[in-house]
Amino acid sequence: MSKAISPAATALGAVAAAGVAAFAWGALVERNAFTVRHETLPILDPSARDITVLHFSDLHMAPWQTRKQDWVRSLAMYEPDLIINTGDNLGHTDGLLGIKRAFEPFEGIPGVFVHGSNDYYGPQFKNPFTYFTGPSSGHTPVEHLDTDALNAFFEDTLGWLSLNNHARAIELRGSRLELFGTADAHRGWERLDRLPANVEEMRENVGWADDPHGPETVAIGVTHAPYRRVLDALVNNGADAIFAGHTHGGQVRIPGMAAALVANCDIPREQARGLSIWHHLRRAAFLNVSAGLGTSIYAPVRFACKPEAVVVTLTAGDIGYS
Repeated sequence: MSKAISPAATALGAVAAAGVAAFAWGALVERNAFTVRHETLPILDPSARDITVLHFSDLHMAPWQTRKQDWVRSLAMYEPDLIINTGDNLGHTDGLLGIKRAFEPFEGIPGVFVHGSNDYYGPQFKNPFTYFTGPSSGHTPVEHLDTDALNAFFEDTLGWLSLNNHARAIELRGSRLELFGTADAHRGWERLDRLPANVEEMRENVGWADDPHGPETVAIGVTHAPYRRVLDALVNNGADAIFAGHTHGGQVRIPGMAAALVANCDIPREQARGLSIWHHLRRAAFLNVSAGLGTSIYAPVRFACKPEAVVVTLTAGDIGYS
């Protein structure tokens, strides 16, 4: 005579089946469900023409990820005026092969970049539950990546400018843009002590420094990991908008919940993905945090958090923060 299955066992089986289904969806479907998020920032001079910014982050590229590479290539159809890359491009020793193929169509388009730690070191297996205790730590990098080759491709081939603890300025479609950034704060590589001097040197030496009749400058901060101390410093130095990545948007989220479960930094979890306002003292800036396009090859799952690139339209208008 067979024993009846208890309600508890039935419920446990249902939960296990749902978990398996969710993992399969996140690993086989959603992590490749690349999407474009569109945002508009009214930060340019009132007479300015629109500027289309294409924001990439956290590709964690492996050479065999041709679907991701083809999708990135397809974004050239947006005809961006400026590329902003917020780091963690590499996800494998040979990841640069995939990065070169993906970004080839953007050669000659103005761009800026900062690095994350995965542009220097290869991925490692980590227990995903440790992220619930706070930002990951105890780094023991075992595989050095060819960062010099990545830099050469970005700077010499594509013509992009490094903002790793640097400040640069460009004139684009009649607008004057100040761009300044930091190296990866998740590893403590940011030099916030040098940021004011970098910005001031850029402002003193820029070509329009002696032209008081041009349009108002617009300041853009760029960083990989959006730690509070970095965002505060960028705002203090006049950033009107800040671009960041690193968080993967939480990577695994609960559908319908506004806040991410984890952010892997000290940013409020409700600001770990998307467009928001970052306030510090009496100043504020738009903050765009990309959920990124990749995952570690050791954690190839996304759930309720599709991989994304962001098309940001900078347009004329008065800034009205709330």
